[in-house]
Amino acid sequence: MKDRAVRQGVDSPISVYELYLGSFRRNADTNEYLNYRELADEVIKYVKDTGYTHVELMPVMEHPLDASWGYQVIGYYAPTARYGSAEDFMCFVDALHQAGIGVPAHFPRDTHGLSNFDGTCLYEHMDPRKGAHPHWGTLIYNYGRPQVTNYLIANALYWVEKYHVDGIRMDAVASMLYLDYGKRDGEWVANIYGGNENLEAMEFLKHLNAMMKKRNPGVLMIAEESTAWPRITGRLDEDGLGFDLKWNMGFMNDYLSYIGYDPYFRAHHHNELTFSMIYAYSENFMLVFSHDEVVHGKSTMIGKMPGNLEDKFANLRLTFAYMMTHPGKKLLFMGQDIAEFKEFDETRQTEWSLLSCDAHEGVHRLVKDLNKLYQVKPALHALDTSPEGFEWINCISPDKC
Repeated sequence: MKDRAVRQGVDSPISVYELYLGSFRRNADTNEYLNYRELADEVIKYVKDTGYTHVELMPVMEHPLDASWGYQVIGYYAPTARYGSAEDFMCFVDALHQAGIGVPAHFPRDTHGLSNFDGTCLYEHMDPRKGAHPHWGTLIYNYGRPQVTNYLIANALYWVEKYHVDGIRMDAVASMLYLDYGKRDGEWVANIYGGNENLEAMEFLKHLNAMMKKRNPGVLMIAEESTAWPRITGRLDEDGLGFDLKWNMGFMNDYLSYIGYDPYFRAHHHNELTFSMIYAYSENFMLVFSHDEVVHGKSTMIGKMPGNLEDKFANLRLTFAYMMTHPGKKLLFMGQDIAEFKEFDETRQTEWSLLSCDAHEGVHRLVKDLNKLYQVKPALHALDTSPEGFEWINCISPDKC
């Protein structure tokens, strides 16, 4: 923990393994969950062998529905009892720290369990135009109330200071920042200036990041924000929101669109491969192929690749190599680095038996080599947020590549 400010600095190599604890490993005989302490041994062994620097846990706060993957939170101050006690979770984090592995965690914004808390809309807005996401069926916090912002900021500090997590990844930040997010005309109320910015949410995020950095300066604050909202990772004294990293959703969408084409047609879509460098230094980015890309019928990473089976594996290896050489921190979701063909399913463990197949083991071996190369070659991580750190050899002649 004393070293994490350096280990998690803007020019440090950060390669994250995102995982859902309930599906990483299970009891081989009963398919039941393992305890946090048992999971620590398994996670450390795999993450160290594959060369990741961090693991990112999908929400571990207590939640009623397995299928929500932790996002339907009811116990903001309680690690889920699915995998053991609070002390067991402390041991999990401590074991990873002793192995030199950082532990960011998700911080979902679902208000499940707080709605109508004292018989009134204490945490949410009474007006559904302000207090509900119609297409998600979830509620929106009333960020203008001090009891709400105090509760949320204290909760983020709690996980960092009580359980020693090394970072917080905030989900769906765009839904907080825009009053009209996912809404049609008549379903939202403009701010006092007539705009669609949620001014109270902006101040809450600034306050959260300011308090976190004041008390825990080495902790990473990561935003999953899918729009072009400016200065997400900008300094607070320059009117930024103060996050350390922003998930680069544009890179992910453009690249997956590009790689999905037959190689014969890719020259006509070359801008989708290179466009990310136009804005690469507008924020401090993390490149992500997360759980969101391998659920709900979207197919897996290997399934998104074009061609016959051999081509699919070749394109997936190409994808991971390109990601590792592109500016930005890195994140892969579990199962992707062994080329799982099945989508993520919270009812089963990762298909580790695939590693007995040469093609799948080859993908895993490549990810191991890339992680090692990324960390030992300064050219792949130093100057990560500076235009001087990257240069195209040729980005405008797709027909000649």
